[in-house]
Amino acid sequence: MLDAFTGQITRIQGRRIPGEADCAALQHDHGRRLEALARLGAAAVECGLLADSDRDLVLLAEDEVGLLETTGGAWAEFGAAIRDWRRLLPLHALEEFGFSATAENPLEESNPRLRRIGVGVEAWAYASEEDGSVYKFYLPREEKRIGSAFGFHPGEEALFQADAHLGDYRALLEKLCLIQALGGMATEVMAVTPEGILVAKQALGDLLPQGDDVSGVLPPGLIEIPSRFLRANRDHPRLFFMANQAWLVADLHARNFVRASDGHLRVIDLVAAPWPAGETARTPLVAQWLEMVGRDPSASMLGTPDDGEL
Repeated sequence: MLDAFTGQITRIQGRRIPGEADCAALQHDHGRRLEALARLGAAAVECGLLADSDRDLVLLAEDEVGLLETTGGAWAEFGAAIRDWRRLLPLHALEEFGFSATAENPLEESNPRLRRIGVGVEAWAYASEEDGSVYKFYLPREEKRIGSAFGFHPGEEALFQADAHLGDYRALLEKLCLIQALGGMATEVMAVTPEGILVAKQALGDLLPQGDDVSGVLPPGLIEIPSRFLRANRDHPRLFFMANQAWLVADLHARNFVRASDGHLRVIDLVAAPWPAGETARTPLVAQWLEMVGRDPSASMLGTPDDGEL
């Protein structure tokens, strides 16, 4: 089927939960997109172009280096990387989603095709009047930042303190990939606007009451982190392995879950970051724990070390 706004092939429609093959295809696309962004950044560096944020890369037009491409070499690779990126994250104007082209703040104006259902720190959420699918518009914030991610520093009550801060486009795309990997609500990356607004599409679910305790229904695969190793300023910090890489995943409170049409609770949002490998390598006890739970996630419940071992 085709998306009603972009005309692209879509695997998400209303409340329907995509099947296993479609979910695998969505995750494959998330992975390809992250690889393409990495390729684009590397190609830019080879051409001596250092962007002050990855937003500058994300918004490159297909013909950005058209003339220079003819010189071959690094510039030809850069042009090919841009075109590959644009195929995976096309540019679409807000007007294509029914918003006014003349409004000062288009997302705040009424829209006959999209009904606003929520506003958060990172994104504005709308339900399509045509099929009920949810469209999330992630707005850039100060200093060309977008979304949220964790930063790590030495802690006072634990080895590491993880605090959420403004993220970048790569961190946002990684977050959407993690939601899919956790069996969360099916998520598709649809577009980015010339203003840098990233548009994602999710299946519709029913929100949980704010304040509900979800500690007992967190997605499988999440590993409890000993409090002596890490403290975080978001709910339910957990370790998760995706593609053999360790991630900190948190902000798993009731408003970031929905009840899907299949009756299951599914994550719709979170905050994450790759586990700090460099710092861990200098802390043998944490490195040993990571290796242990990587082999057997249940090993994290076998106990934590004495303070003297830290």
